[in-house]
Amino acid sequence: MLEDLVVAVVAAGSAGVVYLVGAARVVKQYERGVVLRLGRLLPNVRQPGFTLIVPGVDRLRKVNMQIVTMPVPAQEGITRDNVTVRVDAVVYFKVVNPTEAVIAVEDYRFAVSQMAQTSLRSIIGKSDLDDLLSNREKLNQGLELMLDSPAIGWGVQIDRVEIKDVSLPETMKRSMSRQAEAERERRARVINADAELLASKKLAEAARTMSGQPSALQLRLLQTIVAVAAEKNSTLVLPFPVELLRFLERAGHGEPAPAARPEAEPAAERIELEEAPEASQIAESLASLGSAEPLELSEPSASSEPLKFTEPSETAEPGERPASAEPEDGGAGTERV
Repeated sequence: MLEDLVVAVVAAGSAGVVYLVGAARVVKQYERGVVLRLGRLLPNVRQPGFTLIVPGVDRLRKVNMQIVTMPVPAQEGITRDNVTVRVDAVVYFKVVNPTEAVIAVEDYRFAVSQMAQTSLRSIIGKSDLDDLLSNREKLNQGLELMLDSPAIGWGVQIDRVEIKDVSLPETMKRSMSRQAEAERERRARVINADAELLASKKLAEAARTMSGQPSALQLRLLQTIVAVAAEKNSTLVLPFPVELLRFLERAGHGEPAPAARPEAEPAAERIELEEAPEASQIAESLASLGSAEPLELSEPSASSEPLKFTEPSETAEPGERPASAEPEDGGAGTERV
């Protein structure tokens, strides 16, 4: 009898130990427990610490309440100004309602990841390249709002979203580098022009000051000579008085202008005259005619008969010249040319 009692007690104790081992659960500080009893959700959420469930009847789901850092894979898209870029980002979120995170969505991590990728593609298509490169804070806020709207129904709160990197094509990088170089060159030229303007004003002021004191210009010349002589070089400086230059300039304005020399005949014409003897003879005859005295033609007298010209006979030879008619009387006739 006593032995049967001991055996029963030992069996009950063993059953109790097995029950405790099967029913005991430990929820960590950063976790919350959601119990499903026979498929139904129990309203009470198990807090951190030791808790018991009914083995074989209850099922405990632990939900991590820490902030999760999830990288978003690089997404390739076309911006609003038709530039192809690759953008990747990172999402920080946490679970605020463990019951919704277990019941409302199958896998809240995967859901947040897919939503982040689609939202990132949408942001790329709505933004310009300059906004992606310089105005990321505004894009981060817009991306956070796009993710936070559906995530609230999943019991998830989006803490922040950051665009991590923007990859550009090599051609676009070279174009941007040339643009930056041109901008730097423009600024340098503007600064140089401003410096030249200021220097010209200072030089004009110094010239007005030196014009009142001629000795100041001589002192300035001596100072320049000293500065040049201080360096080890082979430069020879010869100071020339400015007054002498002005005197020479005034004297040059008073001289008459030299007479213009006749232009020489072109070489081509001389060569043609040398090569063509007939042309040279014609030129010499024209020159002799131009230098000869003009012929004086006497008018015929009233009593003289008019000149008579005979036509050449048909039998005349080709080489013979027809004789011109002469006045019958021996009076003064016209001279043949």
